[in-house]
Amino acid sequence: MRTLVRVAVTRRRIVRSEAIALAVAIAFGCAMPALPLHAQNAQGPGGAWSGSLATPGAPLAIGITLAQDAAGVWTGTMDIPAQGAKGLPLGEIVVDGDSVSFRLLAGAGNPRATARLSADGTRLSGTFTQGGALLPLELTRGAAARPLSRPQEPARPFPYREEEVAYRNDAAQVRLAGTLTLPAGTGPFPAVLLITGSGAQDRDETIAGHKPFLVLADHLTRRGLAVLRVDDRGVGGSDLGPLTATTLDFAGDVRAGLAYLRSRADIDRARVGLIGHSEGANVAAIVAADAPDTAFMVMMAGTGLSGDEILYLQAAGLARLQGAGDALVAWDRSIRERVYELVKSETNGAADEARRLALTESAPPAPGGPEASGRALAATLLKGASGAWFRHFLAYDPAPTLRRVRCPVLAIIGDNDVQVPAGQNLPAIRGALQAGGNRDFTVTNLPRLNHLFQTSVTGGVAEYATIEETIAPAALTLISDWILARVRP
Repeated sequence: MRTLVRVAVTRRRIVRSEAIALAVAIAFGCAMPALPLHAQNAQGPGGAWSGSLATPGAPLAIGITLAQDAAGVWTGTMDIPAQGAKGLPLGEIVVDGDSVSFRLLAGAGNPRATARLSADGTRLSGTFTQGGALLPLELTRGAAARPLSRPQEPARPFPYREEEVAYRNDAAQVRLAGTLTLPAGTGPFPAVLLITGSGAQDRDETIAGHKPFLVLADHLTRRGLAVLRVDDRGVGGSDLGPLTATTLDFAGDVRAGLAYLRSRADIDRARVGLIGHSEGANVAAIVAADAPDTAFMVMMAGTGLSGDEILYLQAAGLARLQGAGDALVAWDRSIRERVYELVKSETNGAADEARRLALTESAPPAPGGPEASGRALAATLLKGASGAWFRHFLAYDPAPTLRRVRCPVLAIIGDNDVQVPAGQNLPAIRGALQAGGNRDFTVTNLPRLNHLFQTSVTGGVAEYATIEETIAPAALTLISDWILARVRP
């Protein structure tokens, strides 16, 4: 994921709004002024530290542990509870008087920190840099607080069966691994395949310390549905596959999963459907459009607009959450439009590099912002805007595909979703399904729910980790009731 501090190895997650929030932060200059030099503290920086990075939207809690061995060599680790990361190794640790610096070895974008120890030895204050961003860092002595609980995560023993499974997408020469949960009894059962959102995610769609697909699979299986959830390419037990893969290639993985389910005697092959979240909803539509035997399709925060329009809406929504006015939002969009149009026309030649440089150098500054703000935003966007998947995402319009979907469709988006705004996407989805003549679809806006379908206050990305709820019970019940009404004999 090309997002601040995120350490999971991913290739597609640039669509997630954290990346956009980072770009806004860079543009408006989040640098922290240099702190005064204190006298050397006898206690030193060794031990456990906890605090936060001032990431856009809300602080990101972190924990740092530093230790010095008998030879004077420093070692250290970082914990990021909201991302489920623990014991990430630190390197290049330098302690010089009250000055401390280190590098996070596991992160993309060369993440580094420089801080100073307070005179009383209780605080480390400084800056954290990653991919061009400068963020304030504040740590206090002592271990980090225990992460928030996730009360909806089920605990074994379950009242159903679990089975580790694997199958192949032969066309792509990719092996895929996942978990199949089966209700008690012999079946054959109606079944659903879960499809994660953008970014290489594990079978539980783990994000911000939550496991949405684990919670969803548990709920559906308790209600009588077999559920297959799968590691994305390059995660867990699934093969990486070609790095040039796009959304269309991931649809091939889903087709392989459907074929696997229908090959089992304990699955009713006539009652197999799809649930996709975010980009996964678009993948589900691609598959269902060409598969008239798909029993149903649930779009959780699926898009109805083209990829570039989604990114414009995401950026505006996040900027407004951070207090940006109309002028700043318009400036931000103007630069994004130039960047995305260039990227869509690129052929990866030397001329593209020249055009990128010209665009960056000519980007105007933000209204009332520093002279370099436009160049910084353009450079950051261009740095992340490359590769086959991103080019396909920018240009892909889901409407023609949705017009070909004939199976029953449930499309839901939370009205606090700032990544896939309901007000623009639900009407587009409804219009496409109507234009295609689909006779059984439900399009619903869910009050107060965010992109993960949590009950939220602002819907901002930074809230995800702080909310204990993984998926609102009302959303779970809506999904299961709707499916069961269509698959019961």
